[in-house]
Amino acid sequence: MPNVVSGNTKGLAPSEIRAVAKLFQRSVSPDEIVSLDLAREMCFIGEQLRRRVGVLINRQGRIEEVILGTKDILFLPDLGRYRLGRARLRNLRLVFTDLTNEKNQVTIPYDIYTDLERLRFDSVVGIRNARNRTAMAYAYLIPANGSENATTHTEVVADLGNLELDFREFIESVEQSLASDVLQLDADDQVGAVIVGVYDGPHDDPTTSQLELRELARTAGVTIVDAVVQKRKADPKTYIGSGKLEELVIRCIRVGADMLIFDTELKPSQWRAITNSTELKVLDRSMLILDIFAQRAQSSDGRLQVELAQLKYNLPRLVDQDSGLSRLSGGIGGRGPGETKLEIGRRRIRGKIAELEKRIEKLKGARDFRRSRRRENQLQLVSVVGYTNVGKSTLFNLLTGSTVTAENKLFATLDPSQRRLFLPTQTNEETGEMGRTVILSDTVGFIRKLPKELETAFRATLEELYEAALLVHVVDASDKDAIGKYNAVRQILEQMELSHTPELVVLNKIDAADPEWVESLRAELNGVPVSAAKRIGIGDLLKVIDSQVPQKKAFVPEPDPET
Repeated sequence: MPNVVSGNTKGLAPSEIRAVAKLFQRSVSPDEIVSLDLAREMCFIGEQLRRRVGVLINRQGRIEEVILGTKDILFLPDLGRYRLGRARLRNLRLVFTDLTNEKNQVTIPYDIYTDLERLRFDSVVGIRNARNRTAMAYAYLIPANGSENATTHTEVVADLGNLELDFREFIESVEQSLASDVLQLDADDQVGAVIVGVYDGPHDDPTTSQLELRELARTAGVTIVDAVVQKRKADPKTYIGSGKLEELVIRCIRVGADMLIFDTELKPSQWRAITNSTELKVLDRSMLILDIFAQRAQSSDGRLQVELAQLKYNLPRLVDQDSGLSRLSGGIGGRGPGETKLEIGRRRIRGKIAELEKRIEKLKGARDFRRSRRRENQLQLVSVVGYTNVGKSTLFNLLTGSTVTAENKLFATLDPSQRRLFLPTQTNEETGEMGRTVILSDTVGFIRKLPKELETAFRATLEELYEAALLVHVVDASDKDAIGKYNAVRQILEQMELSHTPELVVLNKIDAADPEWVESLRAELNGVPVSAAKRIGIGDLLKVIDSQVPQKKAFVPEPDPET
């Protein structure tokens, strides 16, 4: 790479730029934080140009970057190619000249402290000439230990010539203390994340939405360590605004978070802008739901549909998956292997999507066969639907004696299950037999803002609902947002053109709910109160199901018009 001065070079003569570029020829001993000769030369150049001068020095003492700023601001270059080292420090220290009016003491400005935390420099070092000596101040990171403020430490040196500091040993000790702090966090074996939400509409409820996002994170195995809520319109570029994003990155460093989770579906351009501004892992609500589905899908059908949804969701975001290739965006220096590799990746994903769609279409035959067998046996279908984690699978297991996975987590059930259910209360008028059998189907739970890719992919799985004689809509009676979630499910059913299918509302978990609240829900939704966990009200529920599922008439094929 050519030794090119970066930053604010506008208005400088070529000779002045060449003088600044000579700093590349300097080097310092690995044991020195900065040499006295380099510091004096930088201060001299800064005073002559009336601009802040900075250099980035690596652990070996070589100058990697020379930077010019204004009198007050230093414009740092893109540091994506400088990878973080052990304990997540960058193996670079920033040395800069201080041109403030303070004559004897070096001032490290707030934006430089921000760069220290955000970019994980080994240290930041301010220098200035003061009364025939070179004054210095240097700052470095220290373990947070739960504090939001004590993450940096600053030392002031009156005369650089008298400094006794072995920088190599010093930075090793800093890394060891940071590494022990990281190991302490890792000992919990959990991923820490900060959730971020921007809410502007009058109907937006940050509390309810973020509680649900926390449950999604818990289901995915992520620990939420902090939350950020903004009441404003979403920024079209970065969703939360560039200034707030910088604050957010520093906040993550202070609380020990490795991940940002946004309570929305980020546009590809927003996701790229955020990931290019931070080295944290960035997920949005849709990515989190897709990850949960990927963890929990068990059947081949379910796994295929999740994979298809993930590929369709990630395709427009492929361009910036690799931070090195992301800078090869076309034009001079952008053609060739980088762009070719991206295009190959896109073609492979499109080919994989086409292959998965064909395989899913083939699996439709198996579902058609099951439906034909059910028609032959004259069995009615009753489908259990509802919001995720309302107890559908627990109720399904109790009614059918099954062992379908039932956990206190969102999307515990992804793969629909069907079992025979005996209804003992109604007598068959034709045979005189007491009771009858129907097929009870357990389905995946619904949720607000379900990713469109998942909604499309799982429509094939949920097509059984179109043949249901009755939808048993389970509602969590212990949830204060029960009405809101009931309406969210009804909205999805309407989108699926299932609003005309007969519905029976079941108020589950009444053992954990306030009786007055249950009574108000019962009056508003005309629901049947039960507790699947405590086996309360199950007999009444079976009677209501039996009364609302009509007897299936014998199937008589239409006569052949030619006979």
